[in-house]
Amino acid sequence: MAATLHIASLLVHARPELFEAVKANLRHLDGLELHQESPLGKLVVVLETEHENQILQRIDQIAALPGVLNAALVYHELLAPEGDAP
Repeated sequence: MAATLHIASLLVHARPELFEAVKANLRHLDGLELHQESPLGKLVVVLETEHENQILQRIDQIAALPGVLNAALVYHELLAPEGDAP
């Protein structure tokens, strides 16, 4: 691995009637994967970025999408290029 990698998971809560549109908009964003979902409008999203501030920017971007009620960070991990130190 050449650079530090930030992996974050989010819980995105959307209006159920706009859920499909929200998922379609999310699929257009780079470095983002959609995972588990609930018919109530909840969705687990995983982000991979090189910088921590990109995670915050992406959360703000997701929260501003039409139909999104909330986007909350659940988990953040930093993978360093040198691996685990003893």
